[in-house]
Amino acid sequence: MLEGFIDRWLDRFEAQWSYDASYMRAVARASPASFVKFAMGTRSPDVKAAPAEALVAAGLVGTLAEDCGPCTQIGVDIATANGVRPEVLRGILAGDEGQMGEKAWLAYRFAKASLARDMETCDPLRDEIVARWGEKALVAISLSLMAARMYPTLKYALGYGKACSKVVVAGEATPVAHLAQAA
Repeated sequence: MLEGFIDRWLDRFEAQWSYDASYMRAVARASPASFVKFAMGTRSPDVKAAPAEALVAAGLVGTLAEDCGPCTQIGVDIATANGVRPEVLRGILAGDEGQMGEKAWLAYRFAKASLARDMETCDPLRDEIVARWGEKALVAISLSLMAARMYPTLKYALGYGKACSKVVVAGEATPVAHLAQAA
């Protein structure tokens, strides 16, 4: 019964986002209980705790640290479906801090500094996030950064991360400033 529910959920997920979830199906086949724990553990943070642009910026920084296409694309598609403007998404992907806007810029810089373990840069950005939007926003932005890395990391670890692709925003191929690099 659980397997049937998971299969139907994955069918809908793949159809809705035009995304190949083969690696998720492999997890579900190997261990339905592990799949449920994984799926429940990667739910998005409180989306009302911080501006959408900030959450998306942190999430895309996390995804781009691990992925070179399909996971980035689904992040863009979900952000678009949730009303984030295409020009903001293009700015984030290109690393164009002027185009992404002030809210995305703050989370983008914070996420990049966090991943680089650059506390000299990260600490004042963290303080700015808390000053503007509060502790809940800091948690939400941090969770967006962390959760965005989980799917591509799992996909590559299971051997499903073999294809890079162009990222499309509102029907337009968009340059990406930083693609995942092999170790």
